[in-house]
Amino acid sequence: MTTELMRDLLSKDEKITVEYKTCQHGIQEDVYDTVCSFSNRYGGYIIMGVEDDGTPIGINPNLIKDMKKNFVNQLNNPSKMSPTLYLSIEDFEYEGMILLWVYVPPTATVEKCGNRIYDRNEDGDMDITDSPIQLQNMYNRKSTTYAEHK
Repeated sequence: MTTELMRDLLSKDEKITVEYKTCQHGIQEDVYDTVCSFSNRYGGYIIMGVEDDGTPIGINPNLIKDMKKNFVNQLNNPSKMSPTLYLSIEDFEYEGMILLWVYVPPTATVEKCGNRIYDRNEDGDMDITDSPIQLQNMYNRKSTTYAEHK
C-alpha cells in the first residue's frame, strides 16, 4: 500500500470494490459480510478506521495486534467463513493515524459467512441466500469466469 493509493481509495465514495469501516472497538461483525461479498463479486479493499464518508479516524494502536489476530482467526473458522480464507490484514500510517486494510480477491468458489451467502451491489453487502435467481446468477458468473471452456 502506498500513500497515493490510500489517498485515492479514501477520496471516493464507497463502491462495489471499496468499503470503509470504523472499527473503533475491534473488528465489526459486518466486516466479515463484506469479505464474503467481495470474494463473491470482483474483490475489493476494506479499510478500517474510516467513517462511511471516507474520513479517516484511525484505530487505537493498543487494539491493532488483537484485531489482526481475531480477523485471521475468524477467516479460518469454518463456522464463520466457508471455505476458509487466507488473507492478511495490514496496518498503514496515514496522516498520523493508523488504519487497517485488507484486499479481498475474488474467489472461484461461492463464499459463505455464517452459513449465509453475500454478494456486493454498489456499496452494499446483500444477503442473497434465500434468492434462487441471484444465487443462480452468482454460480453462472463464477463458472464462466473460472472454468475452462472449449
